[in-house]
Amino acid sequence: MESTGGPYLNAAAVTSPVGIARLLQMTFGCATFSLVAHQGGFSAAYGTFCMFVWTFCFAVTVFIVACEFTRLHSCLSLSWGNFTAAFAMLATLMSVTAAVIYPLYFVQAGCYPIGCQVRDFRIAASVFAGLLFLAYAAEVFLTRAKPGQVTSYMATVSGLLKIVQAFVACIIFGALVNDSQYGKYVATQWCVAVYSFCFVVTVVVVAFSVTGKTALLWFPFERSVVIYTFGAVLLYASAAVIWPVFCFDSKYGSPRRPGLCAKGKCPWDSQLVIAIFTYVNLLLYVLDLAYSQRIRFVSHI
Repeated sequence: MESTGGPYLNAAAVTSPVGIARLLQMTFGCATFSLVAHQGGFSAAYGTFCMFVWTFCFAVTVFIVACEFTRLHSCLSLSWGNFTAAFAMLATLMSVTAAVIYPLYFVQAGCYPIGCQVRDFRIAASVFAGLLFLAYAAEVFLTRAKPGQVTSYMATVSGLLKIVQAFVACIIFGALVNDSQYGKYVATQWCVAVYSFCFVVTVVVVAFSVTGKTALLWFPFERSVVIYTFGAVLLYASAAVIWPVFCFDSKYGSPRRPGLCAKGKCPWDSQLVIAIFTYVNLLLYVLDLAYSQRIRFVSHI
């Protein structure tokens, strides 16, 4: 067999700072879902979401470490730098969400009625869930683009913001389907169209960057993304004005939470969540537009 001129295994995949962060991610992730599955327990949609986050992030991290250690990532039709940077940001957002949700819904100070052993397992799982978030946040910090550095697009501030924008849009969609009454007015339906359009285009931008196919497009991808970001700012600005008016103005909705609204099933609560995260995403798109003026796309790293 002909030698390739170098070692087959990449030791830096597990000895570099990023590699160590990924080993910690696997350790904390495995510990978290093992504690929950063994004794901590979970139930309902919130618990299922947390278990999905921990197992999904663990599986993808194992895949990334295995590919980098064996150098098999060079055989994949992916822009590996974009893929790992995008996943690290997504895993950070998902893990911090699970680290907040699990103790909020499943951890209690007393032992009754679940028992002290189950309570202790849930507390331990919550601690490891927090450590898991810190490990993924550390990878984002270590792999982020530095000034003047040539790196993959998804490692830049603009690229990372794309992941956050899509994640925030998912929160908005979750609130929309939770009896938000968005179909009551054409104006609120317009807002839903804005959220959907921006989410789809943002996901497409991420997908093209991760797959490294931007160079195959017949139009200038970099300029198109900047133009889209400017359009998204305008669209979200319209939604940021329209949604609160048609939900909280006394002419169309209620400026205060109705007293008879059941907890977890109140349209006003969903409408408030949507309004808050509409402004969050508007700010994210404005920041994205500002940072996009300073970068250049590199699709093959």
